Amino acid sequence: MSLQDLIAALELPASCRVDQRIPKKLLVENGAPTAADKRNINEGIEEIQWVASLKSSSIGVPEYRDEAREYLEITVLHIVLRQDAKAARIAELTHRAVPYPLMLLMTSGSQLTVSMAHIRWAQNEAGKVVLDGEVLAVNLSEPSPARELTSDFLRALSIARQPRENLMVLYQGWLDTLAAFQAALITGAFTQSRNDEQAAARRASLRECRDIDQQIAILRSAASKEKQLARQVELNLEIKQLQDRHRQASALL
Repeated sequence: MSLQDLIAALELPASCRVDQRIPKKLLVENGAPTAADKRNINEGIEEIQWVASLKSSSIGVPEYRDEAREYLEITVLHIVLRQDAKAARIAELTHRAVPYPLMLLMTSGSQLTVSMAHIRWAQNEAGKVVLDGEVLAVNLSEPSPARELTSDFLRALSIARQPRENLMVLYQGWLDTLAAFQAALITGAFTQSRNDEQAAARRASLRECRDIDQQIAILRSAASKEKQLARQVELNLEIKQLQDRHRQASALL
């Protein structure tokens, strides 16, 4: 899947397009709390492109406000990463820096990822926003079990297929579509959640699957270095138990 395929699949109105380059220094000034983060941005990012800005006036979807947050627009950014960039950290910093809900597209060579995260007002800093939950990131360069999965996912991304109650609900619709694709990479079938409850249960199952995968990777690494046979057997049994848990969690996707 190419960046152009992904942007085209969103089917954004021409009135939303910005297509303007953004200086890295803006991200450094607004999203780098430490010297290490400043280096990550300066050394890891080649270019930042402001792709689109979705406002009520341009897409006909009402704004959203409550005591915790204010969704006046949805921003689409594209970041070109340099080799060896710390992509996950850069994504997190960018989502924290942009004061609007963000669809972040990142490319590095042939790699393409998309990430999204809800935001809310910071409790101790007026006018500042913080992440409200985890950043959901999907690697769209990973080979899918079948070409149909990618085709179904791209069709589901169209703005015309998202809920239009307000900008927060629209953003959540895109988040749920990303989660559906993540689930499809495990189950082999792309299906959208039928309601909010099913979407929440799917997100929880995906988190559990990711946690289990990390635990399995750690145990496999330990088993490969273990010299005592009894301990190797013990580690392999733990891996098998985790694999059983992974199958159970996957069944809920």
